[in-house]
Amino acid sequence: QVQLVESGGGLVQTGGSLRLSCAASGLPFSTYAMAWFRQAPGKERDFVSAINWRGRHTYYADSVKGRFTISRDNAKNTVYLQMNSLKPEDSANYYCAAELTVGSPHTIVAEYDYWGQGTQVTVSS
Repeated sequence: QVQLVESGGGLVQTGGSLRLSCAASGLPFSTYAMAWFRQAPGKERDFVSAINWRGRHTYYADSVKGRFTISRDNAKNTVYLQMNSLKPEDSANYYCAAELTVGSPHTIVAEYDYWGQGTQVTVSS
């Protein structure tokens, strides 16, 4: 059974930092591209960042470029999202996702095979 378990969310002030983690089990982690999406109340789930299976290539939404950093540790089956200079508009439920591909990861929700339950990030102004 595949499980993706996010952690690290919470309440932070504007300008603060958080580090999200996503621990994967039940799948050959090193063969999956991994991504983070986020969804605010009443809005669609949006792409935030992705990393290819080897961790050599990373991708970011324009809104987080320069502030967020994605990384992965294939030995620990874990993907991370370091979020700095947080803004109130970053507040959302953050989801980890896995896509079986050795190519470039997609930015579209429908392309992902597995999802976590999400972790809430709230940035106060």
